[in-house]
Amino acid sequence: AMADRMEESNAWRHPIDLVAILEAAFERLPDLWDHSTGNVGAPDSSPLAPRPSQLLATLLGDDPQAVVDALLAALEQGHAADAIAQAVAYAAALRIARFHTSNEFGDWDTALHTFTFANAVHQGLRRAPSPELLRGVFDAAISVYLDRFLNTPAARLPEPQPGVQSETLLADLAALLDRQQQVNAAAQLVVNYLATGADPQRLLATIGRLLLREDRDFHTIQAVEGAFRQYSLAADATQRAHFLVAAVRYLAAHAPTVRSQGQTYQIALRLHRGEALFEG
Repeated sequence: AMADRMEESNAWRHPIDLVAILEAAFERLPDLWDHSTGNVGAPDSSPLAPRPSQLLATLLGDDPQAVVDALLAALEQGHAADAIAQAVAYAAALRIARFHTSNEFGDWDTALHTFTFANAVHQGLRRAPSPELLRGVFDAAISVYLDRFLNTPAARLPEPQPGVQSETLLADLAALLDRQQQVNAAAQLVVNYLATGADPQRLLATIGRLLLREDRDFHTIQAVEGAFRQYSLAADATQRAHFLVAAVRYLAAHAPTVRSQGQTYQIALRLHRGEALFEG
Protein backbone atom coordinates (compact mmCIF):
# COMPACT_ATOMS: atom_id res chain seq x y z
CA ALA A 1 0.00 0.00 0.00
CA MET A 2 1.11 3.54 -0.72
CA ALA A 3 0.44 6.45 1.60
CA ASP A 4 1.56 10.08 1.68
CA ARG A 5 1.79 12.39 4.65
CA MET A 6 0.19 15.68 3.73
CA GLU A 7 2.84 17.66 5.59
CA GLU A 8 5.37 16.21 3.16
CA SER A 9 3.50 17.46 0.09
CA ASN A 10 4.42 20.63 -1.74
CA ALA A 11 0.93 22.14 -1.38
CA TRP A 12 1.22 22.07 2.41
CA ARG A 13 4.66 23.71 2.39
CA HIS A 14 4.62 26.20 -0.48
CA PRO A 15 3.92 29.02 -1.07
CA ILE A 16 2.71 29.15 2.55
CA ASP A 17 4.09 26.78 5.16
CA LEU A 18 0.77 25.43 6.40
CA VAL A 19 2.47 22.84 8.58
CA ALA A 20 4.22 25.56 10.58
CA ILE A 21 0.90 27.35 11.10
CA LEU A 22 -0.71 24.14 12.33
CA GLU A 23 2.16 23.15 14.60
CA ALA A 24 2.03 26.54 16.31
CA ALA A 25 -1.70 26.06 16.87
CA PHE A 26 -1.26 22.50 18.14
CA GLU A 27 1.01 23.75 20.92
CA ARG A 28 -1.94 25.70 22.32
CA LEU A 29 -4.52 22.92 22.13
CA PRO A 30 -3.81 21.18 25.46
CA ASP A 31 -4.53 24.39 27.37
CA LEU A 32 -7.51 25.33 25.20
CA TRP A 33 -9.03 21.85 25.50
CA ASP A 34 -10.21 22.55 29.03
CA HIS A 35 -12.21 25.52 27.72
CA SER A 36 -14.13 23.40 25.23
CA THR A 37 -14.32 19.82 26.52
CA GLY A 38 -17.06 20.49 29.05
CA ASN A 39 -19.38 21.55 26.24
CA VAL A 40 -18.91 18.57 23.93
CA GLY A 41 -22.33 17.39 22.84
CA ALA A 42 -24.14 20.14 24.72
CA PRO A 43 -27.52 20.77 23.08
CA ASP A 44 -27.13 24.53 23.28
CA SER A 45 -23.67 24.64 21.72
CA SER A 46 -23.64 26.75 18.57
CA PRO A 47 -21.93 25.02 15.64
CA LEU A 48 -20.90 28.25 13.97
CA ALA A 49 -20.34 30.38 17.05
CA PRO A 50 -19.72 33.15 17.75
CA ARG A 51 -20.96 34.66 14.47
CA PRO A 52 -22.00 32.04 11.93
CA SER A 53 -21.52 34.02 8.73
CA GLN A 54 -18.18 35.42 9.82
CA LEU A 55 -16.69 32.06 10.79
CA LEU A 56 -18.01 30.36 7.67
CA ALA A 57 -16.60 33.10 5.46
CA THR A 58 -13.24 32.67 7.16
CA LEU A 59 -13.28 28.89 6.73
CA LEU A 60 -14.05 29.33 3.03
CA GLY A 61 -11.56 32.16 2.58
CA ASP A 62 -8.03 32.38 1.26
CA ASP A 63 -6.11 33.16 4.46
CA PRO A 64 -4.97 29.98 6.26
CA GLN A 65 -3.66 31.89 9.27
CA ALA A 66 -7.07 33.53 9.67
CA VAL A 67 -8.71 30.09 9.46
CA VAL A 68 -6.56 28.72 12.27
CA ASP A 69 -6.94 31.87 14.36
CA ALA A 70 -10.74 31.69 14.04
CA LEU A 71 -10.78 28.10 15.29
CA LEU A 72 -8.49 28.96 18.19
CA ALA A 73 -10.69 31.93 19.08
CA ALA A 74 -13.78 29.71 19.14
CA LEU A 75 -12.02 27.36 21.56
CA GLU A 76 -10.87 30.27 23.71
CA GLN A 77 -14.46 31.44 23.98
CA GLY A 78 -15.51 28.02 25.29
CA HIS A 79 -17.39 26.73 22.27
CA ALA A 80 -17.77 22.96 22.05
CA ALA A 81 -15.06 21.10 20.17
CA ASP A 82 -17.58 18.95 18.33
CA ALA A 83 -19.59 22.03 17.35
CA ILE A 84 -16.47 23.61 15.86
CA ALA A 85 -15.82 20.35 14.01
CA GLN A 86 -19.39 20.48 12.71
CA ALA A 87 -18.75 23.95 11.30
CA VAL A 88 -15.70 22.67 9.43
CA ALA A 89 -17.70 19.72 8.08
CA TYR A 90 -20.33 22.15 6.79
CA ALA A 91 -17.68 24.26 5.07
CA ALA A 92 -16.30 21.09 3.47
CA ALA A 93 -19.78 20.11 2.26
CA LEU A 94 -20.17 23.52 0.66
CA ARG A 95 -17.07 22.84 -1.43
CA ILE A 96 -19.03 19.97 -3.00
CA ALA A 97 -22.32 21.87 -3.14
CA ARG A 98 -20.53 24.70 -4.98
CA PHE A 99 -18.19 22.50 -7.05
CA HIS A 100 -18.21 23.83 -10.61
CA THR A 101 -18.55 21.30 -13.40
CA SER A 102 -15.79 23.07 -15.33
CA ASN A 103 -13.33 21.42 -12.93
CA GLU A 104 -11.67 18.16 -13.87
CA PHE A 105 -13.96 15.24 -13.13
CA GLY A 106 -11.47 13.61 -10.77
CA ASP A 107 -11.54 16.67 -8.53
CA TRP A 108 -14.98 15.65 -7.27
CA ASP A 109 -13.04 13.20 -5.13
CA THR A 110 -10.63 15.89 -3.96
CA ALA A 111 -13.55 17.78 -2.43
CA LEU A 112 -15.14 14.57 -1.18
CA HIS A 113 -12.00 13.43 0.64
CA THR A 114 -11.97 16.64 2.65
CA PHE A 115 -15.65 16.32 3.53
CA THR A 116 -15.43 12.67 4.56
CA PHE A 117 -12.39 13.41 6.72
CA ALA A 118 -14.09 16.40 8.34
CA ASN A 119 -17.21 14.33 8.96
CA ALA A 120 -15.16 11.51 10.51
CA VAL A 121 -13.38 13.93 12.84
CA HIS A 122 -16.72 15.42 13.87
CA GLN A 123 -18.22 12.02 14.62
CA GLY A 124 -15.09 11.01 16.51
CA LEU A 125 -15.25 14.07 18.73
CA ARG A 126 -18.89 13.36 19.50
CA ARG A 127 -18.09 9.80 20.58
CA ALA A 128 -14.61 9.96 22.09
CA PRO A 129 -13.46 13.57 22.50
CA SER A 130 -9.75 14.18 22.99
CA PRO A 131 -7.27 17.00 22.39
CA GLU A 132 -5.41 14.73 19.98
CA LEU A 133 -8.51 14.31 17.83
CA LEU A 134 -9.11 18.04 17.97
CA ARG A 135 -6.00 18.45 15.83
CA GLY A 136 -7.98 16.81 13.04
CA VAL A 137 -10.41 19.74 13.02
CA PHE A 138 -7.54 22.05 12.13
CA ASP A 139 -6.20 19.64 9.52
CA ALA A 140 -9.65 19.43 7.93
CA ALA A 141 -10.03 23.21 7.94
CA ILE A 142 -6.71 23.62 6.13
CA SER A 143 -7.82 21.01 3.61
CA VAL A 144 -10.97 23.09 3.02
CA TYR A 145 -8.66 26.06 2.41
CA LEU A 146 -6.59 24.07 -0.10
CA ASP A 147 -9.76 23.07 -1.97
CA ARG A 148 -10.75 26.69 -2.58
CA PHE A 149 -9.73 26.48 -6.26
CA LEU A 150 -12.57 23.98 -6.78
CA ASN A 151 -15.00 26.84 -6.15
CA THR A 152 -13.31 29.22 -8.60
CA PRO A 153 -15.71 29.85 -10.15
CA ALA A 154 -18.26 28.59 -7.67
CA ALA A 155 -21.46 26.89 -8.72
CA ARG A 156 -24.51 28.81 -7.57
CA LEU A 157 -26.31 27.36 -4.59
CA PRO A 158 -29.90 26.73 -5.74
CA GLU A 159 -32.79 28.73 -4.32
CA PRO A 160 -36.34 27.31 -4.10
CA GLN A 161 -38.46 27.98 -7.16
CA PRO A 162 -42.00 29.27 -6.46
CA GLY A 163 -45.09 27.26 -7.25
CA VAL A 164 -43.43 23.85 -7.32
CA GLN A 165 -45.52 20.89 -6.16
CA SER A 166 -43.94 17.93 -4.40
CA GLU A 167 -45.97 15.11 -5.95
CA THR A 168 -43.73 14.32 -8.91
CA LEU A 169 -40.39 15.68 -7.72
CA LEU A 170 -39.05 12.40 -6.35
CA ALA A 171 -39.87 10.56 -9.57
CA ASP A 172 -38.31 13.43 -11.49
CA LEU A 173 -35.11 13.02 -9.48
CA ALA A 174 -34.89 9.36 -10.43
CA ALA A 175 -35.42 10.27 -14.08
CA LEU A 176 -32.72 12.94 -13.93
CA LEU A 177 -30.16 10.41 -12.75
CA ASP A 178 -30.90 8.28 -15.81
CA ARG A 179 -29.00 10.95 -17.76
CA GLN A 180 -25.40 12.04 -17.45
CA GLN A 181 -24.21 15.09 -15.55
CA GLN A 182 -27.57 16.38 -14.31
CA VAL A 183 -25.71 17.89 -11.38
CA ASN A 184 -27.31 21.30 -11.09
CA ALA A 185 -30.79 20.14 -12.08
CA ALA A 186 -30.71 17.46 -9.37
CA ALA A 187 -29.58 19.99 -6.77
CA GLN A 188 -32.38 22.36 -7.75
CA LEU A 189 -34.93 19.58 -7.41
CA VAL A 190 -33.73 18.75 -3.89
CA VAL A 191 -34.10 22.35 -2.78
CA ASN A 192 -37.51 22.63 -4.42
CA TYR A 193 -38.73 19.50 -2.64
CA LEU A 194 -37.57 20.65 0.78
CA ALA A 195 -39.20 24.05 0.23
CA THR A 196 -42.62 22.45 -0.30
CA GLY A 197 -42.65 21.25 3.30
CA ALA A 198 -43.10 17.64 2.21
CA ASP A 199 -41.69 14.81 4.33
CA PRO A 200 -37.88 15.03 4.06
CA GLN A 201 -37.54 11.36 4.99
CA ARG A 202 -39.10 10.46 1.64
CA LEU A 203 -36.36 12.47 -0.07
CA LEU A 204 -33.66 10.73 1.96
CA ALA A 205 -35.17 7.35 1.11
CA THR A 206 -35.24 8.26 -2.58
CA ILE A 207 -31.60 9.35 -2.57
CA GLY A 208 -30.75 6.09 -0.80
CA ARG A 209 -32.56 4.06 -3.45
CA LEU A 210 -30.85 5.99 -6.23
CA LEU A 211 -27.51 5.20 -4.62
CA LEU A 212 -28.34 1.50 -4.41
CA ARG A 213 -29.41 1.20 -8.04
CA GLU A 214 -26.01 2.44 -9.26
CA ASP A 215 -22.73 0.54 -9.34
CA ARG A 216 -21.76 2.41 -6.23
CA ASP A 217 -18.22 2.57 -4.96
CA PHE A 218 -16.75 3.53 -1.62
CA HIS A 219 -16.65 7.23 -2.52
CA THR A 220 -20.30 7.43 -3.51
CA ILE A 221 -21.36 5.63 -0.34
CA GLN A 222 -19.20 7.98 1.74
CA ALA A 223 -20.76 11.03 0.09
CA VAL A 224 -24.32 9.97 0.85
CA GLU A 225 -23.62 8.55 4.31
CA GLY A 226 -21.69 11.63 5.42
CA ALA A 227 -24.33 14.02 4.11
CA PHE A 228 -27.14 12.06 5.76
CA ARG A 229 -25.27 12.01 9.06
CA GLN A 230 -24.63 15.73 8.98
CA TYR A 231 -28.22 16.37 7.88
CA SER A 232 -29.48 14.54 10.96
CA LEU A 233 -27.31 16.67 13.26
CA ALA A 234 -27.69 20.12 11.71
CA ALA A 235 -30.09 22.47 13.48
CA ASP A 236 -30.37 24.98 10.64
CA ALA A 237 -32.69 24.20 7.71
CA THR A 238 -30.40 25.88 5.18
CA GLN A 239 -27.45 23.81 6.34
CA ARG A 240 -29.52 20.63 6.13
CA ALA A 241 -30.49 21.46 2.56
CA HIS A 242 -26.89 22.15 1.59
CA PHE A 243 -25.72 18.78 2.92
CA LEU A 244 -28.28 17.04 0.72
CA VAL A 245 -27.39 19.25 -2.24
CA ALA A 246 -23.76 18.17 -1.84
CA ALA A 247 -24.76 14.50 -1.75
CA VAL A 248 -27.08 14.58 -4.74
CA ARG A 249 -24.66 16.64 -6.83
CA TYR A 250 -21.91 14.09 -6.23
CA LEU A 251 -24.30 11.21 -6.96
CA ALA A 252 -25.60 12.88 -10.14
CA ALA A 253 -22.05 13.51 -11.33
CA HIS A 254 -21.36 9.77 -11.14
CA ALA A 255 -24.66 8.54 -12.62
CA PRO A 256 -25.84 6.66 -14.51
CA THR A 257 -23.53 3.69 -14.20
CA VAL A 258 -23.93 0.31 -15.91
CA ARG A 259 -25.95 -0.75 -12.84
CA SER A 260 -24.65 -4.30 -12.95
CA GLN A 261 -24.75 -4.55 -9.16
CA GLY A 262 -28.54 -4.39 -9.32
CA GLN A 263 -28.55 -7.27 -11.76
CA THR A 264 -26.41 -9.32 -9.37
CA TYR A 265 -28.85 -8.54 -6.57
CA GLN A 266 -31.84 -9.59 -8.68
CA ILE A 267 -30.16 -12.90 -9.54
CA ALA A 268 -29.41 -13.53 -5.87
CA LEU A 269 -32.99 -12.68 -4.92
CA ARG A 270 -34.42 -15.08 -7.49
CA LEU A 271 -32.10 -17.84 -6.30
CA HIS A 272 -33.18 -17.15 -2.72
CA ARG A 273 -36.81 -17.57 -3.79
CA GLY A 274 -35.95 -20.87 -5.45
CA GLU A 275 -36.70 -19.64 -8.94
CA ALA A 276 -35.14 -21.24 -12.00
CA LEU A 277 -33.05 -18.51 -13.59
CA PHE A 278 -33.33 -19.75 -17.14
CA GLU A 279 -37.07 -20.32 -17.20
CA GLY A 280 -38.48 -17.00 -18.29
